[in-house]
Amino acid sequence: MDFTKQIRKADVAAKKRNYDFAVELYQQILDIDLDQGEARAGLRQALKKRHDSKKGGGGFFRALSGAPQLAAARALHKARKFDACAKTLESLLASNPLDEDANLLLGMALEDGGHYRSARAVYEFIAEIAPRNCQGLKRAGAMTARLGDHEKALEYYERALAIDPRDQESIKARKDMSAERAMAKSSLPIGHSREQIKDKDRSAEMEREKRLHQSDDELREELARLEARYAESRDVAVMERMAEVHEKLKDPETALEWVERVLSYKKDDPALVARAADLRGKALKKAIVHAGKTGDEARAGQLERELWRHEADELRRRIASNPGDLASRLQLGRRLLRLGELDGAMAELQKTTSDPRNRREAQFLLAQCFQAKGFRDLARKEYNNALDGAPQNDERAKEILYNLGALAEDDQDVAAARAFYSRVFEVDIGYRDVAQKMERFR
Repeated sequence: MDFTKQIRKADVAAKKRNYDFAVELYQQILDIDLDQGEARAGLRQALKKRHDSKKGGGGFFRALSGAPQLAAARALHKARKFDACAKTLESLLASNPLDEDANLLLGMALEDGGHYRSARAVYEFIAEIAPRNCQGLKRAGAMTARLGDHEKALEYYERALAIDPRDQESIKARKDMSAERAMAKSSLPIGHSREQIKDKDRSAEMEREKRLHQSDDELREELARLEARYAESRDVAVMERMAEVHEKLKDPETALEWVERVLSYKKDDPALVARAADLRGKALKKAIVHAGKTGDEARAGQLERELWRHEADELRRRIASNPGDLASRLQLGRRLLRLGELDGAMAELQKTTSDPRNRREAQFLLAQCFQAKGFRDLARKEYNNALDGAPQNDERAKEILYNLGALAEDDQDVAAARAFYSRVFEVDIGYRDVAQKMERFR
């Protein structure tokens, strides 16, 4: 699936400083394909810029509140639930994107799960935000080399050696990189180059890495072997592996069936419950895309509501285990607003306004709830709170100004409505129908 247009749209939103929208777009892409390296890199930068643009302290308390998620992610990684681990870490990094430990574990989870382009994006981000993190630099070098960019890999190892000149891993890697570069420059054939590699451990590692890159045909061959083993013995480990293979083959529906079978043996396993929820979401998204392609908009709309309901249920489960997870409360409020469950949405959003990193978005969503319920005075107050300090050409600011204009129209206050619409008009004449509004209120 080509995500070029979606990534470009997210990039444009980030350039316009509409970081919340950009983050949401990048996350939607990664929900479908975990190994979209360009989207993963864009998400890292959008989260960092959003973090930098929002004032307020609370770093210690954010780190403290994120500790349970980091511990849960480590447990998932140890249990080899790499995709679930990555998802847990992305939830943590949404509110604390510069956490070095969480970023490093995210890169490792993606790497171990075979998502190498995404892993490289994360390691390179660590090299950017923590230029003296030797582990991050070495992993960036290793992943860059794995993907064929030996020149860039050598740069990362040189940086690691500048920090620790005695680091044996970096010394050895630099030697290997230099040798590979020299062989490439001499135009030796690949087979001959491999014969020149003297380090047997290095060769074994390269073979191991090659095996991790499985084509669809190789995955189907493995699936056939697993099915034969399953016919002989109902081994739970075989079921789990079959789920993994089906997921890699972009078949979340069948993967979900196998995970649910495993759950019948491992009841209430938190990692499996999280994985089942993730697969259910992927299956719904795949069905939405299919309905859209076939032109069945009614079905696509119905499935979208099912997805929001599913996501809301999963967010509630996550919050139940970590009540201090304000980022998840914000997302739950957003889903409930979409579902029209306004009272429930307001209850979650009111708790989220205490988080300085998400306050503006929470105030905006809370205002939408009040507006939908007809409490125009409260909606106006929250819109103004969310607008405070925002640049006027920000996409969210334009939406707030437009909504304030609509509220003024409802109150028959033509002068106020025109004033709000004119502030949008002067920075973006093509925004919605603001040009027609200005003509009407001329």
